[in-house]
Amino acid sequence: MRDNFSRGEIDLNLATFHLPVVEEIKFIEERMRIQADESHPDLRAALEHLLAAGGKRVRPTVGLLIGNMLGAPLEKLINLGAAVELLHTATLVHDDLIDGSLLRRGAPTLNARWLPPATVLTGDFLFARAAKLAADTEHLPLMKSFSDTLAIIVNGELTQMFTSRGLINRDNYYKRIYAKTASLFEMTARAAAMVSPADESAAEAMRDFGYGIGMAFQIVDDILDFDGDQNAVGKPLGSDLLNGLVTLPAIYYAEAHPDDADVLSLPQGGWTNAENMTRLVEKIRAGNYAKDAALEAENYVERALTRLQSFEPCAERDALENLAKYIVGRKL
Repeated sequence: MRDNFSRGEIDLNLATFHLPVVEEIKFIEERMRIQADESHPDLRAALEHLLAAGGKRVRPTVGLLIGNMLGAPLEKLINLGAAVELLHTATLVHDDLIDGSLLRRGAPTLNARWLPPATVLTGDFLFARAAKLAADTEHLPLMKSFSDTLAIIVNGELTQMFTSRGLINRDNYYKRIYAKTASLFEMTARAAAMVSPADESAAEAMRDFGYGIGMAFQIVDDILDFDGDQNAVGKPLGSDLLNGLVTLPAIYYAEAHPDDADVLSLPQGGWTNAENMTRLVEKIRAGNYAKDAALEAENYVERALTRLQSFEPCAERDALENLAKYIVGRKL
């Protein structure tokens, strides 16, 4: 299946995977926008700023494509998509504050514009409105799944903050990226099937699909932290490592060079030495470690694609395949 990931095909898919749901995405963005209509003017301005920052709305697109493929009611998919994207946006608001990030997608973050207390409260508001939208689906199992996923994300952030700095451990890494990213993809994909007439086996297949593309998505993000366009990323390359987070390219380097002094320093807090970590970032960039990590992302996507094969061919299934391939080929 390796040929499926050729660059030319990925560039084409980038322009097409969202096409079956372009109009529905507009409905989702409007549903998100009105969540602050009766709130403080600054909250309305903050939400408008966050929506204007754009993004490809990959998560709600996943939900719409799966739901449409399986015959789910559009109103439930719109509420689900708006809930998922608001939850994702809230996590970004808090992440930017925690990391001190001043740019995201080339635009100023809320953290760059407001004091920390106002930024925290804005994130809290978005979490609350996301939960309300999930409740608007009037589907109790979905609401429970949504709540569980939020708890997974928050617990993952706390684990990362308190016990993962400087840790070179594959199991810890996979658990972190599941909590940070894959759990929300997984929930979105399964929830879209849950509100459709499909049976439990279809919902489980979609859960597996969401898990696979979510794991791949975060691995590629971690690769781009070393090999992306710094201006587009909006933060210094290697910033994860400079913050003590050892991601997959760095793990591959550490496994290949266990006696490297910079690697050995990580568990003892060596990540706080900017000069040493900058040197380590350059060594990782100079090798094939990002390519090794990319192969893992492709393997996750390949397994996700196998879960689509039991569904009848249709425009939505084709778009899900294209989206999965885009995830492993995207660049900033």
